[in-house]
Formats: sequence, C-alpha cells, structure tokens
Amino acid sequence: MKKAYLGVDIGSISTKAVIIDENNKILLSKYLWTEGNPIEAVKKIINYFKEKIDKDIKIVGVGTTGSARKLIGSILNANIVKNEITAHAIGTLSKYPNIKTILEIGGQDSKIILIEDGIVIDYAMNTLCAAGTGAFLSSQAKRLGVNVEDFGKIALMSNNPTPIAARCTVFAESDLVHKAQMGYHKNDIIAGLCKSIALNYINNVAKGKKIKEPIIFQGGVSKNIGVKKAFEEILNTKIITDEEGHLMGALGVAILSKKEKEIDFDFNITDYHFQTNSNFCGKCPNNCEVIAVMKNGLIIDTWGNRCERGKKISVS
Repeated sequence: MKKAYLGVDIGSISTKAVIIDENNKILLSKYLWTEGNPIEAVKKIINYFKEKIDKDIKIVGVGTTGSARKLIGSILNANIVKNEITAHAIGTLSKYPNIKTILEIGGQDSKIILIEDGIVIDYAMNTLCAAGTGAFLSSQAKRLGVNVEDFGKIALMSNNPTPIAARCTVFAESDLVHKAQMGYHKNDIIAGLCKSIALNYINNVAKGKKIKEPIIFQGGVSKNIGVKKAFEEILNTKIITDEEGHLMGALGVAILSKKEKEIDFDFNITDYHFQTNSNFCGKCPNNCEVIAVMKNGLIIDTWGNRCERGKKISVS
C-alpha cells in the first residue's frame, strides 16, 4: 500500500481539500462552497475522494485548517489541526521555496504573510470587514450585471480606471452607484474597483509591513487578473499566481500531518451522523460557551472552556 495524506481547509465561503503522496504531489483535489454547513461540505469531499482514490493508497495522516478546523478535525480524527497562517506558508513554500511575501484575499477575509529563510516572521489578518474580499466582489458584480468570473478581463479593457472608495463596503457600493449615475463606463468602473481593492489591502492589511520579492498572490480573488494587475502597478513588480493557489492551505496542513503519528483513516466516516451542541458552563465568572461535537449521539470532543471546570460540562 502507498501512504497518502489528506489536508482540508474549511473556510466560511469555500472548503478545499487535497490528498498528497509522500513527495507532496497532489493526487486528488476538490473545491466546493461551504454553504454554511462545513460538516456536509466535508462529507461531500470525502465521498468524492472515496470514489476517485486508487485502491492501493492508504490515508495515514489528516490535517485540518481554516475557520472550522477544530470541528472538522474532530470529525475526521485529524492528527494535526493548524492555523491558516502556518498552513498557507508551508503549502506555498513547498512549491515556491524562495517566496518572501504571500498576499491572500479570500471569500470573507484577507491576510498577509511575511517569510524569511523559510520561516514566517510576521503576518496580519483582516477578518472584521468584508471590503475587498471575494464576497464583496461578487456582490458588486451582481450590482453591475456582470459575472464575477469576467471581472478581471473586463478591467483589463480599461485605460482610465474610475476612482472608487473601497475602504468600507457601504461607501464602496454608494460610490459605485454614484459613478455609474454620473455616466462612467462600466469597464472603467470595474477597473477602478479592482484597483481600489488592491489599494485597500496595501493601506490596511499590509499597513506597516515591508513587502519583499518574490511575491505570490493567493485566495479566490487572485483569480481576478484585474486585481493582480493593480497589485503589480502599485508595488511596481511582477507577482506570482498559481492555478492551485486556492489549495495552498490544504496542501500545507497535509504536509504537516506527515510529521505526526500515523492514523488509520476510514472513508466510511461519512456514514455517521454528526452534530454540534453548546451550553454555557456557569461554574465560574467566565461562563464559557462549551461546544460539543456529537457522533451518533455520543460526545467525541469539546472545546471553548478556559479552565478545567468546563471540560466536564454536560452538553445536550
């Protein structure tokens, strides 16, 4: 049997997963919308892999990352659960060992990761405002009556991008409508929106950070060639993108799982019924909200407690 490793990156908008071999080569990958239900999203992915994987391959390591990493880590019996910063850095460095800056814009958040000699030395995340994210772009595309997938190529058709205030989603939408009413061409408005997203990122997420080359742009928004071009113009340098850039978090956590104790992964895990319940501890002033993961009605994991008292709480 050949050993393989599963990495799952569960975000609020999308869920990404890969199966890699011992040389970090991606054997299988899957991307789908989370749709507010990470458990069902991961079940779909596991069933997909179950159908596609060669019979002589055995999963001996599972890693999870992303906003729902603890939940899915419990369900998949992961041997490692890691934050997005580490996972994205490890995944990226496995393909681009000389990278020094990772720019990442996802569905609902953004991050910057600075690397020196293969080690993360600094990072910043923006999770409080959706301005400039994939969700923001999708809403603006709908407002303008175009497919978000066409945003980039439409932006490249403009020679005079319209200035758009994109620091806040509310102001951006208001400014976009105002510019359209003033008679600006749609191409120029879209190009201006792409430029404003890049500027907003540089002035907020990357504020105070020393961006060094080589630079790679990742996340769903990196597929937008208009935003990539805007970054290149602002930073006055070429920026790398990768067709598998959206998989870097999943790839990184799969690689990290190789360093942990091997497990016996069962694809039939999708046959079980999983649910989460919560309760407030009330045993000290913290009054922690304890989350429990249930497998066929039995608790398999809990978290959320800030002291030992919360570990023994009954969650129903």
